[in-house]
Amino acid sequence: MSETLIQSDTSNSITTITLERPDKRNAMTPGMLDQLLSAIEAVDNDTRAVILQGSGPTFCAGFDLKMCANDPSGDTIRALLTGLSNCVRALRALPQPVVLSIHGAAVAGGCALLGGADIVVAHPETKLGYPVVKIGVSPAVSAPFLSASIPDGPTRALLMDPDLIRAQRALELGLIHELDEHTHDRALKIAQTLANKPIAGVRATKALCNEIGSPRTDHADNALRASLSGAGSEEERAMLGALWS
Repeated sequence: MSETLIQSDTSNSITTITLERPDKRNAMTPGMLDQLLSAIEAVDNDTRAVILQGSGPTFCAGFDLKMCANDPSGDTIRALLTGLSNCVRALRALPQPVVLSIHGAAVAGGCALLGGADIVVAHPETKLGYPVVKIGVSPAVSAPFLSASIPDGPTRALLMDPDLIRAQRALELGLIHELDEHTHDRALKIAQTLANKPIAGVRATKALCNEIGSPRTDHADNALRASLSGAGSEEERAMLGALWS
């Protein structure tokens, strides 16, 4: 039996999905993303709000780069990029509001998950960003979802600059929406408030927001293709190899 890397629990009309690989800072594997997608797709109609969080000291450190470095074919990074795109799209498509609770770090693929959220709560010390360009991986897969949340200029800077930003800066940009030292508690309170609102009104509002603010399917497809185009390249293999040498 494969390892359980995602936990999903529904209580009081709220489904909480938790990344459960704390010893690896919740670094994503292809199997983990498959489990995450299954958990998102399993959210039933009785659920009125969804929380996505990470266990341990970090929300999500991105992809498991050691796994990628050990696969010179590039198949692992391709599976990760495709799985990430599918998960963010599935979060966006949920009729229920999605609240993300982030702490420690939300890096690369972990930061990309914010694109599937309606509300993001972060610990004040959280660091965020897309540093993967320095190891030959293109974060283009995240671009449509990021640009649906913040303006084009900051989107370009975040995707091309390998430095991380602090939570306060992310709040100023609109990438996150609240800072709270008790991140999980605050996310739960928000989800409870949303779950107690008239369900038709909340879902109609999210549907409209998705209609006017979500990336087009062809843009998301093109973004994924852009990231996949460099997967397994000589440059990427060399940089990943150097990272783990």
